[in-house]
Amino acid sequence: MNDNLTEKVTSNVEVEIVAPDEIKPLEPKELDQEPSSLLPAITQDASIARIDILTAYLNEIRQYENLTEKEEHELAIQLRKTCDSDAAYRLTTSHLMLVVRIAMTFRRQWQNMMDLIQEGNVGLLKAVKNFDPFRGVRLSSYATWWIRSYILKYMLDNWRLVRVGTTNARRKLLYNLRKEKEKLENQGFTPTPKLLAEHFGVDESDVIDVQTSLGAADVSVDTPMREGDETTPAMFLSDNTTASPEENAERNQFLQSLKQEINDFRKGLKPVEQKILSERILSETPRSLQEIADDQNVTREAIRQTEQRILKKFKTYVSKNMPDFST
Repeated sequence: MNDNLTEKVTSNVEVEIVAPDEIKPLEPKELDQEPSSLLPAITQDASIARIDILTAYLNEIRQYENLTEKEEHELAIQLRKTCDSDAAYRLTTSHLMLVVRIAMTFRRQWQNMMDLIQEGNVGLLKAVKNFDPFRGVRLSSYATWWIRSYILKYMLDNWRLVRVGTTNARRKLLYNLRKEKEKLENQGFTPTPKLLAEHFGVDESDVIDVQTSLGAADVSVDTPMREGDETTPAMFLSDNTTASPEENAERNQFLQSLKQEINDFRKGLKPVEQKILSERILSETPRSLQEIADDQNVTREAIRQTEQRILKKFKTYVSKNMPDFST
């Protein structure tokens, strides 16, 4: 497929985050329709660029034929046993239209379908990679969960500038908090943060933060504080970035000393510990525990325990060699 077919088209839209079970699924007769028939009618004032990209993408993926149950089963076994890239390609391309149909179920919540299709395709790839042909289910049924999951996560991460659902627990709260509060009120209970936290198995602070976030909106620091007033919040932000030459010299000297201590500490670590130190503890974009565990062919918990041991070792090492830093 051409790379330009997956190019993003940005648009400023407001998104209402809803629970997955609140989204109306497509009717069976709609699933049999061509995805293009589900799009709004094109008028002369419509965004031609957006429609053209989506239409071109649909025309591109129509060339891939659906697989029979037998063909799908054989290809899945082949992929599982030999990691055959051709088998993975056929399994993936035969389900691209499934991604489009699922993305269309979110068309009322998100205007740019290509964004959702792109994320859904990532979920499809994950499903193909993890699919077990001996479970007795079709790939389409299994992949639907992954596709919806990736689409929902994308919507949640991008519905406002300040991210709210930063953890699985908070994402769960975002999807179900409103419904659970209404349920408790109907039963005669007062939905306090403590009661909601006990129900969802999360910290009370998570409930409070999510409730506050849902009731607030992103506001630019350049927005006037009052109508007709030129004063903005940005004018009251203090600038603490300016430091004296002495402070800069002291800071640079400290950072050099710390860097040298880290290099010396690294030499006493095992290869896997050095990898965790570089790719997780010290990295600006740390890899996940699962990714490193997959590289080392061990469990995620083993990597987590190793990381904790490294941190304890480093704390002890620094307290001996840089006592001022440890305090």
